[in-house]
Amino acid sequence: MNTFFNRSNLFIAGALLLTAVFAPRAALAQQQIDSRVDIAWNRYYDFEECEQIMRRLADAYPELLTLKSIGKSEQGRDMWLMILNNPETGPHEDKPAMWIDGSIHANEIQSTETTLYSIWYLASAYGQVKPLTELVDRVAFYFLPIVNPDGRAAWFEGPATPHMFRSGLRPTDLDFDGRKDEDGPDDLTETGSINIMWRPDPHGTHRRNPKDPRIFERVGPDETGDWSFAGWEGVDRDGDGRRNEDGPGGYDMNRNWPSDWQPNHVQRGAGDYPFSYPETRAVGMFILDHPNIAAGQAYHNTGGMLLRGPGAAYNEAIYPRSDIQVYDKLGKAGEEMLPHYNYWVIHADLYTVHGGFVNWLAEGLGIISFTNELWTDRRILQSGQNPTAEQRMRWQDRVLFGQTFDDWQEYDHPELGPVLIGGGTKFSSRTPPPFMLEEECHRNFAFTVFHAMNMPEISFGWTEVKRAGAPGNAEGSDLWRITLEIDNKRIIPTRTGIAAQRGIGTPDRLTLSGEGVEVVAAGTLGHRFDRTMTPTQQSPHRPHIVLSEDGVPGEGRRTYRFFVRAAEGAELTLRYTAEKARDIETTIRIEEGVIESAEF
Repeated sequence: MNTFFNRSNLFIAGALLLTAVFAPRAALAQQQIDSRVDIAWNRYYDFEECEQIMRRLADAYPELLTLKSIGKSEQGRDMWLMILNNPETGPHEDKPAMWIDGSIHANEIQSTETTLYSIWYLASAYGQVKPLTELVDRVAFYFLPIVNPDGRAAWFEGPATPHMFRSGLRPTDLDFDGRKDEDGPDDLTETGSINIMWRPDPHGTHRRNPKDPRIFERVGPDETGDWSFAGWEGVDRDGDGRRNEDGPGGYDMNRNWPSDWQPNHVQRGAGDYPFSYPETRAVGMFILDHPNIAAGQAYHNTGGMLLRGPGAAYNEAIYPRSDIQVYDKLGKAGEEMLPHYNYWVIHADLYTVHGGFVNWLAEGLGIISFTNELWTDRRILQSGQNPTAEQRMRWQDRVLFGQTFDDWQEYDHPELGPVLIGGGTKFSSRTPPPFMLEEECHRNFAFTVFHAMNMPEISFGWTEVKRAGAPGNAEGSDLWRITLEIDNKRIIPTRTGIAAQRGIGTPDRLTLSGEGVEVVAAGTLGHRFDRTMTPTQQSPHRPHIVLSEDGVPGEGRRTYRFFVRAAEGAELTLRYTAEKARDIETTIRIEEGVIESAEF
């Protein structure tokens, strides 16, 4: 008997121990998602591999994903767009949609991985993660992981600096000598990267750090160094006395958009006119064909920033206070979600940008839009401070094991004489190391999803039906007063302040119809208790339509009123349509009473 109880007690104790050990793991496993496509998010992918990933995703999730080319790049590569939508809840064109893109600057490589991760996670999580399932049922997404396919292909295929192939690859005469792309950098030491050059100089600006000679440090104003910076690795190919001044491309597609576009002598790299490049033109035509786009997100690198417009100080007045409040709510939430990121204004906190993409979305199309500058070196140190040169080198040695640093090599340069060539590889800056890539992707994806969740969602709220005959003699009258509220529980309004002020797109529209129902007058109220109705401005022949240029504010409501002639008990239909929200419709009976508002 004692043996039995002892064994039982041992069994129970063992079971409790197993529960204590494995229950947390089981709970933890619930945070993971099961995907039909296995993709490693701790590495980077070249252009062809990205194409393969998109095809695999589209094939694995045909019920949600549609892959299509929206155009060709300068060199003829496809610009692959992924549409994410649940057709069982309606066509994507009928839902508020979010535009998300990456790699307009092709050297900003993790922007593509972040876009691909966003597609993968949303599709995989559908049916497993309730908030994301509800989101995909309500809205649509348009993903363009690579705006600049030529630049991405070139960056991965050949030697480059961390900063090369920001441009597209249309041949461009940057030095105005009648030739194009004839004097770019050269991988003289054949390391696979374009490194930097230092040359001995008795009156130099730098010296080598005595503790770590790999580091070149600037001397003080009263000191003389023995090394001078000699630029990026390369030779003078066109014989004009300069090196690397006319490399591939050389323009900036993120300066080629219509809003506040300025010519090259004002905004370097802007191109001949807006949409003058096939890539920007393809993107522009798609977005213009889809006025349901209510939010925009452009992934870039680097610096750890969530950027909003305007790009120039003189456009501050374009942004009404109501829009700034929307940006602030979203941007400040992003600062909480992304460690060491700053929510900033482009012109005020970074630099002036004319003809920028998110400025076109915001100022030209009335779309709430952000640029995410992915990755910041403040992630390197637990303190969140920018690392010194010594700390960065220790990071290279101890964490990255020297894989992103090429040792200095002596080289007999044909124009400069003896030089040292080496330093960081093309992966040495601007991008997170692979082991940190997935976290960077997920946190930025999460902010973008938060943005998407706050695209407008409208519903019919409080509604009152009341007789409206002559004062003291309303009983028996066939004139009725119908007052109703349209609620929006999300942060983004159905029409931004910019859209309302500049007449961008189509105003929201509320219509009332019903058999035997005659609309006498209609208008808007400041609130449900307002006694003064502002009549509608449309044609007197269409009193059943109320146009709303201001739309429904974020986390707020708009109040409308109709006066109608109808028999008691008649049914009428109310319909509210908006470009950037799903249309709603309801039917009510003509009888005195109040329909309480839906949950807000």
